[in-house]
Amino acid sequence: MDPHQHSPESSSEECTVLEVPPPGRNACPQHAGKVAEVYCSSCECVLCEECVQEHNQQHDQKPLELILEQQRSVLQEQQGAAYSRLPEISDALSFVREILLQLTNQRASIDEDIQSSFEDLHKQLDVRKSVLLMELEVTYGLKQKVLQAQVESLVLGEGALSASLSQAEEALSGEACAAGLQAEQQLQQRLGDLTGLRLTCEPQENDQLDLILETDGMRKSIHNLGTIVTTSAVASQSEAMGAGLEQCIVGHPASVTIVTRDKSGGACKSGNAIMSAEVFTPDGSIVDGEILDHKNGTYEFVYTVPKEGDFSLALRLYDQHIKGSPFRLNVNKFLEADVEVSPSTTTATNSAAYATPSTGSSEGAKRRGKSPGQKKKGSKRASSALGTPRRKTQNPIEDDLIFRIGSKGRNKGEFTNLQGVAASSSGRILIADSNNQCVQIFSNEGEFKSRFGVRGRSPGQLQRPTGVAVHPTGDIIIADYDNKWVSIFSSEGKYKTKLGSGRLMGPKGVTVDQEGHVIVVDNKACTVFIFQLTGKLVSKFGSRGNGDKQFAGPHFAAVNKNNEIIVTDFHNHSVKVFTPEGELVMKFGSNGEGNGQFNAPTGVAVDVNGNIIVADWGNSRIQVFDGSGSFLSYINTSADPLYGPQGLALTSDGHVVVADSGNHCFKVYRYLQ
Repeated sequence: MDPHQHSPESSSEECTVLEVPPPGRNACPQHAGKVAEVYCSSCECVLCEECVQEHNQQHDQKPLELILEQQRSVLQEQQGAAYSRLPEISDALSFVREILLQLTNQRASIDEDIQSSFEDLHKQLDVRKSVLLMELEVTYGLKQKVLQAQVESLVLGEGALSASLSQAEEALSGEACAAGLQAEQQLQQRLGDLTGLRLTCEPQENDQLDLILETDGMRKSIHNLGTIVTTSAVASQSEAMGAGLEQCIVGHPASVTIVTRDKSGGACKSGNAIMSAEVFTPDGSIVDGEILDHKNGTYEFVYTVPKEGDFSLALRLYDQHIKGSPFRLNVNKFLEADVEVSPSTTTATNSAAYATPSTGSSEGAKRRGKSPGQKKKGSKRASSALGTPRRKTQNPIEDDLIFRIGSKGRNKGEFTNLQGVAASSSGRILIADSNNQCVQIFSNEGEFKSRFGVRGRSPGQLQRPTGVAVHPTGDIIIADYDNKWVSIFSSEGKYKTKLGSGRLMGPKGVTVDQEGHVIVVDNKACTVFIFQLTGKLVSKFGSRGNGDKQFAGPHFAAVNKNNEIIVTDFHNHSVKVFTPEGELVMKFGSNGEGNGQFNAPTGVAVDVNGNIIVADWGNSRIQVFDGSGSFLSYINTSADPLYGPQGLALTSDGHVVVADSGNHCFKVYRYLQ
């Protein structure tokens, strides 16, 4: 038995560190049966009557009861201080985690921007693209490391403080005793140390990851194309100064200079930070102003106040108030010919309580006074080609190109960034024409039949169609990446309904299983969703990562005769096969140019024999595998090379149709099954 534990029959009066002895039983540790009544502060020990006679009389000795009472009071006071600190740490932890999540999401969005922006460029752009992606990863890694370290520090601080508080609660729930005195003193010291622990609660980084990509004159300046834009500026260290905080005359422009600083207080040397500024009038309206980015870490906000009164000046960096913001401004009306302006004309003081209107939403802040510069590019699908494929020469399937349809444009039979492809049992080929916001329909022979789609963000409109499929009922199913839903149209192109709204983040590919369920590949969420045609969610699986059941930018899907779902995992350079319940059946492929390897797979289809046909985007080729994932061969496309193939399907007459996105056309090949 543990020496600190007692059996039910035990009559011992000893106690554990946190146990409280019976009332009045402050036993002397030196003399059995004696009660300690005195505490020696010099020796930090309790004394009974005999101990006092033997003890050094020059030591500081006080009644034990008084010491116990004082100690309990100090511990309670320290406990209160610790409790008051805990919410601050918890709030900071949530806030930093949110910034880290936003940073990660922005990184994913920019990754797609880079891929899409390089779509129409030639082979030499691939080198620069790789540099940009590497710069993105390095920049993201540095910022992520700072935020992750802060998260871990806050988690440790929160955990240690919570654990000590629990011990303090347990100690305070019993009566004070001499045996527990030392433990309480130690607990007090620990709480004091933890409460005074210097945990940085202000975010140590921001979530900005922007891409500036100039397209004018690109071919002349290809070597230096693209820049990953960010700063290390944090609002808690950045500050404002200048005449606009000292003098403000009605009708006269006032200027404020903002100096951005990093987590250590060092001045940032580059621009492009997301800065906003607002001046609120007494009635709550907003005064117009302009922010000038000097591109050296400093910004100038110029504004003009139309009337006298008390005003609020709010300066925000990444939607967080900088030091001293919001400021209180008192504006007076003076005519230049009548009076000399002195510093006493106006005052500017920090007053968060006064400037309540300036704590409006960040959206309001971005509406006016936002720093100029490059506009963030919207999320785009990765669909670039990397030039002429380096193809192996062994075992080509001797199939030939039957025909190609399309060129770049916006008319019938022309395409701009075509993505998904579907083939119907009625002999139709459907093309998701992404940047033209429509679906075009052709016969198996390539004859144009119809097109439908109106650009917009309302139900029934298309903003960025990337995937298309045909339901056994004849309905046309369209994945709309930017609208974040899947639209259902009749076979004639009449809008019927939508599904996945509020659940999907970036649907890319879509297909239908043998039970009529709609399979949606959410590229942005890295998740596969399974819906009924009514919109009811059946199941979902997958998350972001490189594990067997994870994805990194999944693109398209197909379903085999076993109703298994085959998904192309773009950035993981592999193809994965799952049961409808999301259990991994198998995966195949690795990064490379050899047979059976991929450089970002995209379109996928399954033939009647269960063979899997995969569009290899980065290698600009089409590979064929058997049902177990073993490489068989590739489609011979050498007569008219592909340039970044996307969606792929098998037509009702057994041919392979592929969206040749880089060449702005679709191609149909003979396929020997």
